[in-house]
Amino acid sequence: MKGLLVAAAALGLIGLAAKPASAAGCEITVGMVMPLTGPAGAYGQAGAKAVAMAFRDFNEAGGVHGCHLVTDTRDSQSQGNVAVDQATQLVDIKKVPVIIGGIISSESIPILTSVTAPAGVVQVSPASSSPTLTQLCHAGKTNGVFFRTITSDALQGTAAAKFAIDEGLKKIAIIDVNNDFGVNMVKQFSAAYKTLGGSITSITPYNPDQSSYSAEASAAMAGDPDALYLISYPVDGATIARAWISDGGPAKFLLNDGMNSSDFIAAVGARYLNDAYGTSSGTAETASTKYFYGNFKAFSGGIAPDAPAADRSYDAGAVVALAIAKAGDGNPAAIKAAIPEIVAPDGAPIYAGREEFTKALALIAAGKPIRYEGVIGPINFDTCGDITGPFRLWRIQNGVVTTIGQMSAEDVSKIQSALTK
Repeated sequence: MKGLLVAAAALGLIGLAAKPASAAGCEITVGMVMPLTGPAGAYGQAGAKAVAMAFRDFNEAGGVHGCHLVTDTRDSQSQGNVAVDQATQLVDIKKVPVIIGGIISSESIPILTSVTAPAGVVQVSPASSSPTLTQLCHAGKTNGVFFRTITSDALQGTAAAKFAIDEGLKKIAIIDVNNDFGVNMVKQFSAAYKTLGGSITSITPYNPDQSSYSAEASAAMAGDPDALYLISYPVDGATIARAWISDGGPAKFLLNDGMNSSDFIAAVGARYLNDAYGTSSGTAETASTKYFYGNFKAFSGGIAPDAPAADRSYDAGAVVALAIAKAGDGNPAAIKAAIPEIVAPDGAPIYAGREEFTKALALIAAGKPIRYEGVIGPINFDTCGDITGPFRLWRIQNGVVTTIGQMSAEDVSKIQSALTK
């Protein structure tokens, strides 16, 4: 009962933040399916607040012909079946033209295949990175409605492998979440890492939301690895890392982007993470980046701007808002057609925030092209709704995440091409 009350309270607070009073008396409702609770709850809480901030900025800029965007936000509980149920209600009953979500791939994939693609409703995911989503597009199963503001793990796994080798992590164990995200990340990482000269001593999948991971940590130590590649989410990841350290595992880690989190560092203990390295779908700094990092914490009530999925969730909200403005109303087909047009290569650059969105609305009204350059950098969608961009290479030292390098998508592609020869 306590968990239900907490989830309801979180949902209510997010709903209030995302529904500013509409002077014009009209609203366009966007569905949002986020994991507000469960193992990926940290992603969803930060992501929902970031979308709410983007909509706040857009509404203050004037909205769609004076109509405000509001969200109907649903908690997926980090479970695919719950996500599908909530998305179905939003599409079939609420008739929303867009769904923002899910956050994790095990939510986004079933929402896409069971709900949004059949209904022709636009879906924008801020953080689902599974290559399966691209494969579904190539198989003709997405109806062109899916977009995401994160790069595919098909690239990130290769980037992580090269980074590990470069940092001297050449004998590694893997613990990965047992879902589409974890399985694909292991597949992509393993192929590149072994070819580049690395040795994988063990691969241990885990089921999320367990109270203890001592068994998985012990199993992963077989073969005497030098480091652990932890593919996880902040809450489970912290529990696994503590178990690994407690059982005598070496305090050397390779981490996915979900552990680029102050909450994860605090939960594990900064002194254990001074040899922790990680990759994230990169950020090429723009004026949007500076705006978001300067304003999100105050808006969100204390959530750090580097919280998992926060930055790219703002961008997902901005893309949806600007596309609805370009479409002129809440027609799903028109919104789908408008998304590439608000990131047009020849468009006037538009950044985050009320003033920039005011400028964008004026240009749209005048029939002129715009190019939204987001918190994560310039956004360009390909025909499958995927983006390409740099990968950020980072290290944790003294409790602080520091960027120590960057790997371009082109560099990663060259590595992949070389591996197949």
